[in-house]
Amino acid sequence: MAKKKANGGLEGSRIRVRPGVTSPEFPEVSLEGWTGTVIESSGKPPAVKVIIEWDVATLGKMPPEYVARCETQQLYYQMACLSDTDVEPA
Repeated sequence: MAKKKANGGLEGSRIRVRPGVTSPEFPEVSLEGWTGTVIESSGKPPAVKVIIEWDVATLGKMPPEYVARCETQQLYYQMACLSDTDVEPA
């Protein structure tokens, strides 16, 4: 789990997605190793959710099919919402 700030939030933390984690919308798409910054967190343990904005490196290696599927379904591919247990400090 990413280190929490003193105010209890994860906002601003650089993270990497842990091995075995897949896209909530498309379970066949592995997010393992994707990196970004937590822009928002909500909930209380054990159900903390984090909204991640993917960094340039991750955006550059996203499978084009994933981006196209997100756009087709009007999903914002540049961000994701995951459990805090799905990520670790980058």
